[in-house]
Amino acid sequence: MSAGTVALALLLGFGAGILAGLLGVGGGILFVPTLVGLGLGQLDAEATSLLAILPTVAAGTWRQRQYGNVRWRIALVVGLASIAGVEAGVRIATALSEVTLRRLFAVLIMIVAAQLAWRVRRPAPYASTS
Repeated sequence: MSAGTVALALLLGFGAGILAGLLGVGGGILFVPTLVGLGLGQLDAEATSLLAILPTVAAGTWRQRQYGNVRWRIALVVGLASIAGVEAGVRIATALSEVTLRRLFAVLIMIVAAQLAWRVRRPAPYASTS
């Protein structure tokens, strides 16, 4: 890797981390396109994103815990279930072609965008404090 690629990766990772924390979106939605843009294949980008998100998850959980926003029992159930989901996902992802993975990821991004656009139309469930 060149110094420019490392600098770009650091900048994009920092920006993706800010957006993930600010908007509460999963980092993979941001990290996978970033990693593909840096030259990784789709499968490698997805696998790298899974590892790269761990520090973000730890930092976000730590901060949200301080505010009393973490529901530990639910987090444990979701976390344990996600392990089985990741195992199944890896088996499926390695069986699919690169093109199919990219198309499926594009569909996921469109669904997330549509969901966010739909939510903007509805009033907030609680008033903002700012």
